[in-house]
Amino acid sequence: MVDRRSGIPAFKQVAADIRQKIGSGHYAAGEQLPSERELVENYDVSRPTIRDAINVLRSEGLVTSEHGRGVFVRPPASIQRIARSRLSREARERNRGAFLADAAARGFTASSSVKIRFEEADTRTAAHLAIDEGAEITVRDRVMRADGLVVQLAVSRLPREITRGTLIEEVNTGPGGAYARLEEAGYTLGSFVEHVGARMPTPDETSLLQLAEGVPVITVTRVAYSADGRPLEMNDMVLAGDRYELSYEWPAD
Repeated sequence: MVDRRSGIPAFKQVAADIRQKIGSGHYAAGEQLPSERELVENYDVSRPTIRDAINVLRSEGLVTSEHGRGVFVRPPASIQRIARSRLSREARERNRGAFLADAAARGFTASSSVKIRFEEADTRTAAHLAIDEGAEITVRDRVMRADGLVVQLAVSRLPREITRGTLIEEVNTGPGGAYARLEEAGYTLGSFVEHVGARMPTPDETSLLQLAEGVPVITVTRVAYSADGRPLEMNDMVLAGDRYELSYEWPAD
């Protein structure tokens, strides 16, 4: 119940009580909170008060709302992104490249949704892919999830001249992913270069990644090169800054 004589706004009291219950494990990670109607009855407050309390908890990153389903305790997902063998040929052949390798290492279930589109290369894309500005490119726009929670946004851009007629232009690229299809088309992968940065998220990124207020995103731009040095793909990734650890390992010689 809310103490209306305390001078503390009712929504803050409700938020504090739910926060304490999450911290104590009364509401476990991934568990759905009681419905809005139940919370109204439990705390004897109005619906706007409950909504304000949930908004506070959402801004703190403690809960996440799923349209049509309800409010859930946000799991403390922690993903270690190891830059070692994640893109090796051996890993790709086992269908354990990149995000799937992260999932195997940390024990979460990986899933993603993909949208395909075609557009003209802008100045930045043309520079990275060594193609003419305005040249047609294939875009693979992905939303990537760990145990159902969105943790990464990734947009790959490839010259259309090397993807036309391949499964790279389909949602399901088949075993080994887009890189396997590139090699089948005669483009042997030779190297990868990654540029890592950090910034504050856009409103769309904040919404999609369900970020708490003030949480930055990690940005990674990866360019894949063929064995003869031709740029094949530019992949812009946006990672939730509170859910990722980037780890790098290389030989000392």
